[in-house]
Amino acid sequence: MTEVKRRKVHSAEFKAKVALEALRGQLTVSEIAQLHSVHPVMVSQWKKEVLTHAYVLFESKRGPKTN
Repeated sequence: MTEVKRRKVHSAEFKAKVALEALRGQLTVSEIAQLHSVHPVMVSQWKKEVLTHAYVLFESKRGPKTN
């Protein structure tokens, strides 16, 4: 019988950590992928995802400050 290979599910925290590491640019995508045991394409996809959705962090509408 052959073993069934299952996809590894990474947490959002892990993906963010890897993507931010890629954004810093201190290591290449390949080096980061090897360091975290993921495919370089995944690192690039997570990096792109962070870049395209970073604006959400600043979307919250805050009202005027009341003391």
